[in-house]
Amino acid sequence: MKKFIYLLPLLVVLFFQKENLKMTPSKEKQKTKVVDTIKNDTLKAAEKLEMYHKGAHASYYANKFNGRRTASGARFNNNDMTCAHRKLPFGTKLKVTGVKTKKVVYVTVTDRGPFVKTKHIDLSRKAFMAVAPKSYGGHIEVDLEIVKK
Repeated sequence: MKKFIYLLPLLVVLFFQKENLKMTPSKEKQKTKVVDTIKNDTLKAAEKLEMYHKGAHASYYANKFNGRRTASGARFNNNDMTCAHRKLPFGTKLKVTGVKTKKVVYVTVTDRGPFVKTKHIDLSRKAFMAVAPKSYGGHIEVDLEIVKK
């Protein structure tokens, strides 16, 4: 009888756990939405795009510029989505689209340059690699659009 008294609570607990498992539906892995790698808050519905330059030649910064101050006063980081342009004001948001790849990236103008007449924009390395074809050289053709508020 003493053995039965010790086993009774254990059997009750197991019984109720088994009932709880039956009552809850199996949680299947829900499909996750594929989210674009570009921040969605950059381009809102109220903002408009204005074509600035089609077929612009873009290059990217060398790693030696990491940590240096840009013309706007901010520290340069090759892992940020920034760019340099000769004429556009600092803080201007640009939509950069690769002509060959059709990949899109949004960057902010933080510096002046490039100082080569054949280039129109210098992208940070991260922005360039996001737009360029896989294992591509140092310059590509892009379309530039200004993001208007």
